[in-house]
Amino acid sequence: MTKADTVLKIVEKTGIQKEHVEKTLEAFFVTIKDSMASGENIYFRGFGSFTNKKRAAKTARNISKNTSVFVPAHTIPHFKPSDDFANQVKEGNHQHA
Repeated sequence: MTKADTVLKIVEKTGIQKEHVEKTLEAFFVTIKDSMASGENIYFRGFGSFTNKKRAAKTARNISKNTSVFVPAHTIPHFKPSDDFANQVKEGNHQHA
């Protein structure tokens, strides 16, 4: 499913104008990215958590060139679904709001 598909589904379910849904969804994405870039974690009860995970520095291997590469410590975004969300996907149940 693409962002455009998601917008159309929201329009169908809510009756809100497409332009408003697009602006709202884009604002949501920007808010998530900006918050996480500033080190904040985001929690949505019943949906999941967007958290920053720290990765330690390490030495990795480039197998094709048979060399070692140093990878510095860094932070990556991570999403962990709620138990309800994970179970719904696992069981294939479709719940509509």
